[in-house]
Amino acid sequence: MRCPFCGSDDTQVKDSRPAEDGASVRRRRECSACGGRFTTFERVQLRELVVIKSTGKRAPFDRDKLMRSILVALRKRDFEPERMEQMVSGIVRQLEATGESEIESQKIGELVMEGLAKLDDVAYVRYASVYKNFREAKDFGEFLGGMDDAEPAPKEE
Repeated sequence: MRCPFCGSDDTQVKDSRPAEDGASVRRRRECSACGGRFTTFERVQLRELVVIKSTGKRAPFDRDKLMRSILVALRKRDFEPERMEQMVSGIVRQLEATGESEIESQKIGELVMEGLAKLDDVAYVRYASVYKNFREAKDFGEFLGGMDDAEPAPKEE
């Protein structure tokens, strides 16, 4: 593993432990050249996933990009980072379980919406406003009207 500080290839693992309910391994590493310490995560990757965007363009699936988009929806919201990490891991597992190497971006968006609906109502609406391309206030009203029929997300205490 290359050191993020000096670029040296000579790093040593100092500590390893399971993370994300056993879905990954967290490793603390130290660079022999500069002494810098950093953390890496190791996950199983069943297949290389490719995202087919609405324009037809193809791009490699990026777990970090998925995480960032969810974090934007959850910005300034009180949530447990572990629950978000579990949600992202669950989405990735569902995508890999399809058996397909190419996934439409719409499918990913639907899975994120399902996860956010269970995690936080406000984040769900934020994500939906971008995902469903709301243009006017009435779009929010129509969407929120449909939410009244749905089961509310459990409240954190």
